[in-house]
Amino acid sequence: MPSVRPSSPIRTPLLAGLGAAVVMVAVAGGLAWLSGEDPAPVSASASIERPEPIVVVEAPIEPASDPFAEGPADNVSLPGVTETEIALSEPPPPAFVEPARPEAPPAPLPGLFEPGPGGAPLPVIAADGTRPDRAYAADFDVVEGAPTIAVVVGGLGLSERLTARAIETLPAEVTLSFAPYADDLQGWIDRARADGHEVLIELPMEPFDYPNNDPGPHTLLAEAGSLENERRLLWLLSRASGYAGVANYLGARLGAERDAMAGVFAALEARGLSVFHDGAGRRAVLEGAGRQADARLAIADRVIDADPAPEAVDRRLLELEALALQDGDALGHGFAYPATVDTIALWAEALAARGYQLAPASVLMAKREAREEPET
Repeated sequence: MPSVRPSSPIRTPLLAGLGAAVVMVAVAGGLAWLSGEDPAPVSASASIERPEPIVVVEAPIEPASDPFAEGPADNVSLPGVTETEIALSEPPPPAFVEPARPEAPPAPLPGLFEPGPGGAPLPVIAADGTRPDRAYAADFDVVEGAPTIAVVVGGLGLSERLTARAIETLPAEVTLSFAPYADDLQGWIDRARADGHEVLIELPMEPFDYPNNDPGPHTLLAEAGSLENERRLLWLLSRASGYAGVANYLGARLGAERDAMAGVFAALEARGLSVFHDGAGRRAVLEGAGRQADARLAIADRVIDADPAPEAVDRRLLELEALALQDGDALGHGFAYPATVDTIALWAEALAARGYQLAPASVLMAKREAREEPET
């Protein structure tokens, strides 16, 4: 019995693949015949083309809707908030410009000065008789018959903070007195005059405890002699210009010596300057020296801050009211303490409502001179 050789393991798949190819060729030919086209010869060994790759285009992802939203959001605007687009299109706000400070009245005035040793003009009476104390006096509309009160506040120029506070806080009718040693003295005087204040310059005078208590360089001394005191006086007066008169700083020792004081008053009168004295020394001596020199002299009725407590200052101011009601006018003198400045400013607010007029010191001087003139 003949033996049967087993078939090769590779032959079976090859035969199957060849059969499939024959079937495909036959199917293709049939389709071509039906369509009327000549079938293209197909090789049994033709390879099958791969299909084009599929391109996936991702659609934009829509945001999930808010289940709690009821509709378009309201256009909410907050007070003071501008939309960004509008804000960017608007012009920027103008830069802040500080208001121009008013200019001071001119000083020195032509014909009212001569060169002085202190670097500024010395006041003199003009050829036509115009006096500096009248030329530099503040303008003021006098209410006839109203009791008049004048207040001088001194010690200014040495502290920038206190000086600025006094100029800005006190009413313009308050007269301001400046120390001759102040830095930029002319600048301070110009600023005070621009704000409407009448201005005095202070003269340091010898106190009883001098030199332990030294008012400063060029102090006027009781034993210095008239020529030496005049030399010192010229230096002090030439420190600035535009002041209507002088005030003393200390001076109880000098104020007790009639001849020495009369010499100072005479030199001031020769230059057309008024004197507003706080009364340091002996009042009778001061009054006698003023008459001897034929000076324009007004002595304070009250030093309003000998006790600088606000309550004490307020009492002195009320005493000035009583004196003005009795005599027609009253003069107060104080220092630029914060309590003094604030108390005067508050007191002055209602002064006119009580029937008084607050006036520059030059107005009080004129009233006293008119009252003392003999009737013809």
